[in-house]
Amino acid sequence: MGGTFDPIHYGHLLAAEECRRQLGLDRVVFVPSGIPPHKDGSVASSEDRYAMTLLATAEVREFSVSRTEIDRPRPSHTVDTLEEFLRDCPAESEFFFITGLDALLGIDTWKEYARLPSLCTLVSTTRPGYSAPDVDSLPDGIRLGLKLLEIPRLDISSTDIRSRVRDGKGIRFLVPHLVEKYIEHCGLYREPEVSRN
Repeated sequence: MGGTFDPIHYGHLLAAEECRRQLGLDRVVFVPSGIPPHKDGSVASSEDRYAMTLLATAEVREFSVSRTEIDRPRPSHTVDTLEEFLRDCPAESEFFFITGLDALLGIDTWKEYARLPSLCTLVSTTRPGYSAPDVDSLPDGIRLGLKLLEIPRLDISSTDIRSRVRDGKGIRFLVPHLVEKYIEHCGLYREPEVSRN
């Protein structure tokens, strides 16, 4: 499961657990992005986002966190990460790439996106504001092999969490307790976000 996780929240965790349960996955590996090619930058550092993801998943034995993209000194692309995982895992391993439908709708801008179905099964979770008919706009090679999973509606966004912290509002019950404490301790998200045009 890839993402910026800026910060990770209960919506991410619920999506991961629902995918794990519905698909019968042995494990879900969270892969915080290092240098995201499609975003102008994250608010928290990659190390802070990695630490928060570790804290959020520490008590779930089926969840783990990878530094693969954070340790990569160049922009991270899903195709590169999947190839690295395939090289490092047993040959019989089956891979699924989990992402929200909102991210998947821009897949035609991803590096070598047409190769992804040969490396993994693409899994998209539904999110508030995006409906299944949006899938029709995906390229054929992506759409035909896509597993679309319904997950309970949990309308939480990292953008809203950052805004609440900046405005001095609480984030309790939006993020795991340890993530909330980490944000407070490190003073993350208190400054206004800088427009990156």
